[in-house]
Amino acid sequence: MNDLACLLAPEGRALLEEVRDTAPADELAVATRLRREHPAELVSAALGQARLRQRAAAKFGAADARRMFFTPNGVEQSTRASVAAYRAGRLRELGVTSVADLCCGIGGDAVALARAGIRVLAVDRDPVTAAVARANADALGLAELIEVRQADVTEVDTAGWDAVFVDPARRGGRGRVFDPEAYSPPLSWAVGAARTAPHAALKVAPGIPHEAVPADAEAEWISDGGDVKEAVLWFGTAPGAVRATLLPGPRALHGRGLPDPPVRPVGRYLYEPDGAVIRAHLVAEVAEELDGGLIDPTIAYVTADHLRPTPYAVPYEITDRLPFNLKKLKALLREREVGTLTVKKRGSAVEPEELRRKVKPQGPNAATVFLTRVAGAPTMLVGAPARPEAR
Repeated sequence: MNDLACLLAPEGRALLEEVRDTAPADELAVATRLRREHPAELVSAALGQARLRQRAAAKFGAADARRMFFTPNGVEQSTRASVAAYRAGRLRELGVTSVADLCCGIGGDAVALARAGIRVLAVDRDPVTAAVARANADALGLAELIEVRQADVTEVDTAGWDAVFVDPARRGGRGRVFDPEAYSPPLSWAVGAARTAPHAALKVAPGIPHEAVPADAEAEWISDGGDVKEAVLWFGTAPGAVRATLLPGPRALHGRGLPDPPVRPVGRYLYEPDGAVIRAHLVAEVAEELDGGLIDPTIAYVTADHLRPTPYAVPYEITDRLPFNLKKLKALLREREVGTLTVKKRGSAVEPEELRRKVKPQGPNAATVFLTRVAGAPTMLVGAPARPEAR
């Protein structure tokens, strides 16, 4: 708290600007020089904050990250700005004009909501975190739309707010928490809070079991740039619906309750569904779109004979199919002069780095090898990203 207060003062702000682009390797020399003119504690706080801002740029963009304030946990646990903006847009489309943001952290979601024109009550029980959220609202010119309150979210009255957004803490003293009832606050409490408002969104881990999703909730899995970021349980939208949303876009694949796709022989193309599609259990919808099937009943790879564009899966053209045998793979790669080898695995215990070390790829060409199972048998599929002209 004292560090934040010092950094918000004129001397602290000037120092933050001076150390903004300091590289980690230069920190000691910079700190030594600055301590001749500034208190050592302030210099340490400024350099620490500069380091956090540099890390945060990947989530918030450089322009915002340079103005915002962060804690180590805040950088680690905050929502990526693109995902927060998408979620805020959905709430705005629902007609929401005010949101109680419970467990607001450093205020990343509150910022996205305010930028969507939504009034926000941002609540966090940690005094330092709440102070940082308040500083961020001020720094980004959104203080008129964001009220920050330090309080226990379980004691906050959300009556009168159009929607509730809850982002429970999913990390404990021993790292990431996987049991939804071990969240802080527990998922059951968050669901209860959601049901008191006309609309609600609960941010949960993307690995949440489908059976843990309440029957009156819509479940959405979100990926950004191919990386699965979160799952959201929506209330007041479409109970029982399932969707996978891919950013940028957004592109949304809606579940239609299809049965599992058939297993079929490996065709010319192999499709790797987006992680959000897999988490949402919507591989069948992709397979139907591609007129394809699975290579194995337990593996989420879709195979097809024709190349069809889809935003929900990445296509590869398969040139070779081998039983799992490192000597044969090494010989094949040597024959093809493959030096750049991308290794993907699903249903295999072999680690990609271990395989690269053993086959020692060399040459000017590139290839992708899939370590997987085909109809229950350990298999290596070799190919490359499919080109449109290969159609």
